[in-house]
Amino acid sequence: MIGTRPLWLSAAVAVVVDGEDRVLLGRRADSGAWALPGGFIEPGEQPADAAARECFEETGVVVVPEAVSALTVSPETTFANGDQVQSLKVTFRCRPVGGEARVNDDESLEVAWFPLTSLPELREGDLPLIDRATSGASGAGFTFSWPVPSV
Repeated sequence: MIGTRPLWLSAAVAVVVDGEDRVLLGRRADSGAWALPGGFIEPGEQPADAAARECFEETGVVVVPEAVSALTVSPETTFANGDQVQSLKVTFRCRPVGGEARVNDDESLEVAWFPLTSLPELREGDLPLIDRATSGASGAGFTFSWPVPSV
């Protein structure tokens, strides 16, 4: 596709919770906002693999995805070059198994663990993903707004 028409992409997000009920966050270089690790899924890549890869690339923490906690659609984003994207986001609750929390790429300014009871101001849409992943609910959360015909 040529031009800046909206492009539909797939993304994976990691809600990494450690044994002390802390969540792993990175402060994004592009917006300065604290956010969950995640990013676009590469062609042919499994969503869980993408969540683990993105988490390591951004934070230096090695994780094992344990469950899909949410399926959501991101707000439409326009990049500096005019490209417009919107993503289907697959969010995983993940367990850390190695590595050390650190800035591991140029997408993050800071990386830190935060108690679930004391989170910083987050990027729009991330708090509900954390709440869902840590609620203990089974199955993935999703939104359904299509009208149901009466029968």
